Amino acid sequence: MHPFLTSTALVALAEIGDKTQLLSLLLAARYRAPVPIVLGILVATLANHGIAAGVGDMLARVLEPSILNWAVVLSFVAMGLWILVPDKLDEEDLSKRSARGIFLTTALSFFLAEMGDKTQVATVALAARFSAWIPVVAGTTLGMLLANVPAVLFGHRFADRLPSRWIHAVAAVMFIVLGALALRTALLTR
Repeated sequence: MHPFLTSTALVALAEIGDKTQLLSLLLAARYRAPVPIVLGILVATLANHGIAAGVGDMLARVLEPSILNWAVVLSFVAMGLWILVPDKLDEEDLSKRSARGIFLTTALSFFLAEMGDKTQVATVALAARFSAWIPVVAGTTLGMLLANVPAVLFGHRFADRLPSRWIHAVAAVMFIVLGALALRTALLTR
């Protein structure tokens, strides 16, 4: 349960103000069709984070434990610092579409926007740290939905009311604390 809860909390906080959350706001404002947008986010996140967790799990199996521990330490600290840099999204020209078209547009754009994103990198690190593919993917997906569904449902008004600096700071601290815990593990396994 620990990998699931940790993954959910970290990704939900990391996603606030992220470019994919901005994309969710943009899609919601443009299409005003929450169900296909939320379903597109769900499918894209499951696919993207499934691949990321698979990579993290593979790294956990291939790398020596001491190297993996140090890689996890560095990745968590880097994520903690990276989260302090807010994302921006260039507004694209999105045309009116059917529910199926909105779903496909959301799924594809969300999947591509998530490539190399901090939450995808965090998923790799979490899967490598916990060696628990399914709980990590379930947790990161739930975290993405917790951050993005309200953005879809409440549109522009919701984003302006979030204290994103504080949320980013809390997420950064959580990643750095995980890095410190991983450092402790790395030092104990020497």
